Amino acid sequence: MTGSSHPKALLTFVRNALGKVRDPAGPTALSVAVSGGADSMALLHCCILLREQLQLQLLAVAVDHGLRPEAQAEVRQVAEFCGAHAVDFVACRLQLPAGGNVHARAREARYRALWASAHAKLGAAAFLATAHHKDDRAETVLLRLLRGTSLEGLSVLPPQTERLLRPLSMARRADVELHVARHHIPYVSDPSNADPRYLRSRVRHELLPLLVELGPGIVEHLTHLADEAQQLPEPLGLSHEHRQQLRLALRDIKRPVDVRLSGGLRLVRAPETDPK
Repeated sequence: MTGSSHPKALLTFVRNALGKVRDPAGPTALSVAVSGGADSMALLHCCILLREQLQLQLLAVAVDHGLRPEAQAEVRQVAEFCGAHAVDFVACRLQLPAGGNVHARAREARYRALWASAHAKLGAAAFLATAHHKDDRAETVLLRLLRGTSLEGLSVLPPQTERLLRPLSMARRADVELHVARHHIPYVSDPSNADPRYLRSRVRHELLPLLVELGPGIVEHLTHLADEAQQLPEPLGLSHEHRQQLRLALRDIKRPVDVRLSGGLRLVRAPETDPK
């Protein structure tokens, strides 16, 4: 792992993203969600390269949803990579309850496990990083359009949502593939990503390549649309960030809130303090 051999583009994207949340007073606690796929392995590798420069306290978390027998071996491969690079590692195995839309249920359970591990190992101030890149954002915009959505619904996968970071959000899939190839980073491929029974798979392998053929800048256009939707105000004049704050506050009555409303009003809920 030499500093001169890495592709500068991908590392620069990650450095810029993590530099925005760097704590000058001490190490920045960062948990990285690692599936074992090329995207998350590339992100973890970049974080390792930047660990000393940005003073990162790194944790890698892999989640086995209990849906594929190969997943246990994939988690072991991530664990071996972390061991070889002195990165703390946590493996979580889930048991999903019965019900429809397995992908949505798996996603919700995965994020609960990721945040629980981050808080348990690094504390409540930890950031969580996922490996979504620009192509993922474009695919998600297309999925929302195909299924029907509002303008706000197009504001998908922003670079940061509170303590959730997406350091690769400005990078393309090709940047990731180049980084993985140059560093010979081991990774696994989830066969469901190529399964035409899933709409996202068809968007990734059929629809988006066709759109790129028709208009080479389509990925940039779709992600720009997502960025524009992020800035849309509602009739109440609330920003997307404030609307997100309110949604999270409704789920957690202990979460602090500070939202400025129209007419000079302000909605504030201070964090609870221990009684003395």
